[in-house]
Amino acid sequence: MSSRAIEIILSRQLADCLNVPVFLVDPKGNLMFYNAPAEGLLGRRFEETGEMPMEMWSTAFFPTDEDGNAVPPEQLPLVTSIQKHVPAHKTFWVKSFDGRSIQISVTAIPIIGRDQEFVGAIAIFWDNPIDI
Repeated sequence: MSSRAIEIILSRQLADCLNVPVFLVDPKGNLMFYNAPAEGLLGRRFEETGEMPMEMWSTAFFPTDEDGNAVPPEQLPLVTSIQKHVPAHKTFWVKSFDGRSIQISVTAIPIIGRDQEFVGAIAIFWDNPIDI
């Protein structure tokens, strides 16, 4: 990560210390890291998946609304933060790598560097108690 912006390096360190699931992406939306709580929720370790392009992670978990309709990638909070550089929040369903359907709430925040350049985004999410 030495060629990454300091804000991204520090965000990854913060994510490692949090006990809630966290995704960290670069300015293009490539998933650079998710922490241990995210691994538990998603059913796969980051070391197994590695970095993923936005096109992959935004559909890999089959996000759906309450009625089972697919949530398009552009409506996901993290994608909104990447594309518009604004905070975003949404609750929706995902399917974990181990096949569980989980309702999650996601809050995504753009990361703006000291020179006011967009350097990536972070998403904090948690599962809601309804698990089927």
